Amino acid sequence: MPNLETLQVFATAASCGSFSATARRLGKSQSTISACIANLEIDLGVTLFDRQSKFPTLTRAGRHLLAQAEQVLMANDRLLRTAAGLQAGHEPRLSIAMSDTWQPDRLEAVEQHFARQYPEIELECLIAECEDLIRLVDSGRAHLGFVERQAAYPVGMVSQPLPTPNEMALYLAQSHPLAQSGIQSSAQLATIRALRLSTIHGDRPGPSGGHCWSAPSYLMLLEMTQAGLGWAELPCWLVRRYGAGLVPLPLPGWPRQVTVEAIWSRERPLGPAGTWLLSAILQAATPASPE
Repeated sequence: MPNLETLQVFATAASCGSFSATARRLGKSQSTISACIANLEIDLGVTLFDRQSKFPTLTRAGRHLLAQAEQVLMANDRLLRTAAGLQAGHEPRLSIAMSDTWQPDRLEAVEQHFARQYPEIELECLIAECEDLIRLVDSGRAHLGFVERQAAYPVGMVSQPLPTPNEMALYLAQSHPLAQSGIQSSAQLATIRALRLSTIHGDRPGPSGGHCWSAPSYLMLLEMTQAGLGWAELPCWLVRRYGAGLVPLPLPGWPRQVTVEAIWSRERPLGPAGTWLLSAILQAATPASPE
């Protein structure tokens, strides 16, 4: 019967794309990884990886069994989180990394309950976006994160979507001449400086001749937009709360829906306080059923 460590090696190898990369990620030798995969193939009676090319690729059976393995690992992760919530001890400090695409009133709704439940825990809230936020969680700097859904996450990271999406829209200062005359097409936006999100650890935008400015925070972009420096895509809740003087641009496809996901590392499971907070936020974010 395959054990959890073997299944983790299998899932990591499928994600990393090579046994050598898997070895580096898990801190093991490449021969250990190869032997682990070979033994798993013997136990299951199927070939999981095609080794004919330079890099091993999943076989048809491997792709099917990978989904099953990930379900087992997720079930184990849920088991560990539930067990952690039942333990008497708790973590002395809980760090949460939040994206401004996530409306913070969902955290505010449970903070008073959290303070009563865990009065001695130090709670730290960090603001970051996309790659920066993911790196905080992946490195262990933050225990739990809330980020706009990404196409892919690092190996070992668990994600769970929040049930209520948020909205993003395009905004321009009301005092801007084009806002007063009215923008009717995306082509008109091309004549105005774009203010874009650019994270510290993400890919840097190419040269734009000054036609595109960037910042790693939506709040900074909001302030730049208020100053009339250009247009920006911003979270609607942020504009409602802090964006005096901004107007939305009524272009096709906007506003757009944004799914926010809670993320944490399987290698560093949430403790009792983190588990409680995540459950409370998910419950607070769930729309009430109509009576």
